Amino acid sequence: MTIFSSFTPAVRTNLTVLFAAGLCFWAGLAGLLPTLPLFIETLGGSGQQIGIVMASFAVGLLAARPYLSRLADERGRKVVLMVGLGAIAIAPFGYLLVQFLPRAIVPLTLAGYSITLDSSILAMIGIRAFHGLSIAAFVVAYSALVLDLAPPANRGELIGYMTLVNPIGLALGPAVGGFLYEATGFTTAFLAMGLLGLVGLGLVARLHEPYNPPSTVAEQGSKEFWSQLWSGRVRTPAIILLLVGLAFGTLSTFVPLYVREAGLALNVGLIYTASALASFMSRLVAGRASDRYGRGRFITASLLIYSLAMAMFWLARSAPMFLLAGFIQGFAGGTLIPMIAALMGDRSTASDRGRTFGLAMVGFDVGIALAGPIFGTIADQLSYRGIFGLSGVMTLVGLVVFATANSKDLAHSLRFALGHGPDVYAIDLPKLQSGNAG
Repeated sequence: MTIFSSFTPAVRTNLTVLFAAGLCFWAGLAGLLPTLPLFIETLGGSGQQIGIVMASFAVGLLAARPYLSRLADERGRKVVLMVGLGAIAIAPFGYLLVQFLPRAIVPLTLAGYSITLDSSILAMIGIRAFHGLSIAAFVVAYSALVLDLAPPANRGELIGYMTLVNPIGLALGPAVGGFLYEATGFTTAFLAMGLLGLVGLGLVARLHEPYNPPSTVAEQGSKEFWSQLWSGRVRTPAIILLLVGLAFGTLSTFVPLYVREAGLALNVGLIYTASALASFMSRLVAGRASDRYGRGRFITASLLIYSLAMAMFWLARSAPMFLLAGFIQGFAGGTLIPMIAALMGDRSTASDRGRTFGLAMVGFDVGIALAGPIFGTIADQLSYRGIFGLSGVMTLVGLVVFATANSKDLAHSLRFALGHGPDVYAIDLPKLQSGNAG
């Protein structure tokens, strides 16, 4: 991590504060995962209603992503970071307040179908959708600010180190949240996660933002935002993330049911722990290496490894196989997401960095949102084992798309994907850098 010694004390302080805020964000967000479904159940929620409440997170995320991505460019990264941490701080208090709201249950019949409207569940859906603002805001603004601070020649290395907050937070948050719930109940666990959001807000307030939005950026509207989705520099990364999002959504939603279907006495949390550990390890090395050898070969390798992981899930019939598959998936995911972030940094200027990265991440959001309903329906016909096989096909398709369509033509695409040619869409990175090791 010698890169940090090359920064001025002010930049090092900024990065330290930002990293600490990132830990607060991811731990505060993930800390509710073991307890929130159980809390919804105490409100009288059925299995279907629990699923609807949890999935409504994606509604808020998708609805807010375009606006908050533009806001990061128009008003600066800091204000959007505060929006994200604000949602982390407020949402747990909102969940707890639902217990004290007057409850009304209204049965309805529409087109022959019986529907029950439960005011408590509806309130939880609204708060969960608001909670979705957190990722829409924080991830884009955090990545954009890291890229603002990173020298172009060391962009991959810095984004790799700074995104370590994700696996660390995802490992610590559920452990702390689950422990507090077991020890004292929902209230303490939820309040602790809200407190992490407040601490993160205090940290972000200390940040000095190097990015000053030009006045012309504020004049760009939503029409231009969406029109850029099919531009050459964004289209392929967004498609890849859509396909990977389908696989990741399948993993995060159906692994517990798949393990039960396989008849294994395995703590499913250990699969996610293995994934987080591997993600941590890959981020330590891949980012720095990509600055030297180019992003292309690492994206190619991560998609290939992701496909291998999903194939191993498909074939898994024992606990060690499931754990190994989770480890391999974590290594692939821990390489791919920082590489895409660095790639979009290469392909954007400071004034449109939030938009560019936000557009690419829309693909991932949509993939995760669609994975549950699409693959859940298919699972009824194929079994849970079958949908993991299909997920492997999705990531293989992503590999083919990247290898053949990441550049202006097939020849340039193949060269960049194999690390033997430059990224033609890179803006402020030396054109020969991505091919200098080929």
